[in-house]
Amino acid sequence: MRLVKPFRGLRPARELAVRVASPPYDVLSREEALEMARGNDCSFLHVNRPEIDVDPATDAHDGVVYATGRANLDRFIDSGVLVRDEAESFYVYRQVMGDHVQTGLAALASLDAYEQGLVKKHELTRPPKVHDRVAHMHALGAQVGPVFVTYRARRMVDELIAETAQGEPEYDFTADDGIRHTFWAVSQAERVLEFQSALDELPALYVADGHHRSEAASNLRETLNLFSPRRTGSAPWDWFLVVMFPHDQIRILDYNRVVRDLNGLAAGDFLQKLERDFDVAEVENSRAKPTRAREFALYLEGRWLRLRPRQNVLASLEEKSASDRLDVALLQDWVFAPLLDIMDQRTDERVDFVGGIRGLEELERKVDSGAWAAAFALYPTSMESLMEVADSGGVMPPKSTWFEPKLRSGLVSHVLD
Repeated sequence: MRLVKPFRGLRPARELAVRVASPPYDVLSREEALEMARGNDCSFLHVNRPEIDVDPATDAHDGVVYATGRANLDRFIDSGVLVRDEAESFYVYRQVMGDHVQTGLAALASLDAYEQGLVKKHELTRPPKVHDRVAHMHALGAQVGPVFVTYRARRMVDELIAETAQGEPEYDFTADDGIRHTFWAVSQAERVLEFQSALDELPALYVADGHHRSEAASNLRETLNLFSPRRTGSAPWDWFLVVMFPHDQIRILDYNRVVRDLNGLAAGDFLQKLERDFDVAEVENSRAKPTRAREFALYLEGRWLRLRPRQNVLASLEEKSASDRLDVALLQDWVFAPLLDIMDQRTDERVDFVGGIRGLEELERKVDSGAWAAAFALYPTSMESLMEVADSGGVMPPKSTWFEPKLRSGLVSHVLD
């Protein structure tokens, strides 16, 4: 089964790419999106977050919001802000964040492969978020937010990408956050065939970030197929937009936790209970960040403590599944559930999540404000662990991974003709 294929991308005119490209829809609040798009009528936020263009009292999931997104997309096309390529193409996309570089390929991934487990998942999805993306895709008649996927690095694929990245790019700009984005189109027929031949050797893809978008594409296909009785399996909605990176280039950051209270325990009592299963030692602020797997940092009452599980905890992990051996699962099973009575981090309002990109300072700020009682810093989940969980058909605990840099939306979209 073919995993990926080229497509006729809808993308910005070259001189407008820096104005069009926007952060993903789900990393900004409505107010932040409105402010970011202010004064920029080409910002892709007008398409991806169209609630910024309706009455602020209107619910973000109202039908008028999705219709506004479609009207804005049509305006971009009619005015030449976005232009559709004539030839089916692959697209090489490089991101540079500080000293980190990752170079991937924008393509269409097969929903048949997704539903048969060849595009592997590792997270559960929330129905309201899936329904929102289904409605958005349906109204726009396009997929405008690429799913971030990875594959086990293959020399032939990676060499073709690297060779392409030596040529003249279509876009090359540095966004306001300092991240550089460079983009090349692979449209020459012979070159496209070279890429396709190499990509056909990949055994599987792994969804890294974008589970709700991929699930929404699958759900939308079910709906659209009701109106297409003569199925060929090659309709535009049989595929979904991805940017795929080799696993050895992707960086996962830590995804940390803050808790509202200590479940009625005084700080000293809480630490005393922790010490039954963890070695606890005070550390300096500058040395608090965990440096290895199965090590945690706790910020409590203005000081940082290092937590390392004792042998009884480590021994308990030996017979567990790949997902249950993760640090986030260990923290849940030995601290959050038994000591804090937090049974489901996905739904319990006594816990919140802080992406590692914000640093330990954000954890300190939240606790020092008095709104939160304690913070837990974790070591980042590895790509190998993510793929092991996905290969086993497992599900990772909520908020196990934070990927940076984020893909920019608007650089290329997939039209569902």
